[in-house]
Amino acid sequence: MALRTATRNLGRKLPFMLPRTALLHSHATSFGFKEVPEEEKSRMVGNVFSSVASNYDLMNDLMSAGLHRLWKDRLISKLNPFPGMKHLDVAGGTGDVAFRIIETINSISRRATQDSSENDVQLQDETQICVCDINPNMLNVGKNRAIERGLSEDCSLKWVEGDAEALSFQDGSMDGYTIAFGIRNVTHIEKALAEAYRVLKRGGRFLCLELSHVETPIFKQLYDYYSFSVIPAVGEFVAGDRESYQYLVESIRRFPSQEKFASMIVDAGFQKVEYENLVGGVVAIHSGLKF
Repeated sequence: MALRTATRNLGRKLPFMLPRTALLHSHATSFGFKEVPEEEKSRMVGNVFSSVASNYDLMNDLMSAGLHRLWKDRLISKLNPFPGMKHLDVAGGTGDVAFRIIETINSISRRATQDSSENDVQLQDETQICVCDINPNMLNVGKNRAIERGLSEDCSLKWVEGDAEALSFQDGSMDGYTIAFGIRNVTHIEKALAEAYRVLKRGGRFLCLELSHVETPIFKQLYDYYSFSVIPAVGEFVAGDRESYQYLVESIRRFPSQEKFASMIVDAGFQKVEYENLVGGVVAIHSGLKF
């Protein structure tokens, strides 16, 4: 694992073929390897995640050989949750990250039971973990999983349908912000980063887990073969949807490099920006603090 610090110098098939004239009166943005009008990307990404929602957990396990669970565990260890925390997990509809945060906080509370005081109980009651996702289908997956885990009545867990580029939360209201495997799907990454900075309190931490860029040439060749030949085929076999998984693979390649993304986080106002590569850069965890 490599840890680096950034400085200032750092269910439905998709309408993939759009006429070139559609781009003439609109700014274009990437949708995988294609260029589409900005106003179309959100809808097209929404179609992807509506299509994959029911098989999302299974496909994550198959595509990463289960490693995504360890990556999310690492994300939570860097977040260091605490009782009384106000946290926002964006693009986290399935609840994977939020459940880990709640379990960590509950574990801390249980260990402190013998020395508990009225203040400790009050802190536990004040804990609030908000899951925000633009896709209602993904949120439904998370809510059903919460029921299975016995967390449906947990008052600290909130589900909010919302856009990462225009969050409904107040300025300076959150102690932490996480986004796992979601920021590459927004239309304007810089807007999502600006919103993350806005909603965090002074001293709040931003953490992003994202599929990234492999640096070792030989490993990169193997990873490219696996990405473009195996993952779409598995998507077609398991979920009956090759196109959505083809997009997901292409969107990784269009995402900025680790250094470039770190510089974007710096530009958003964050300090102490750094990133940690996992599995040779297959994924990276970026972090920053709001001072």
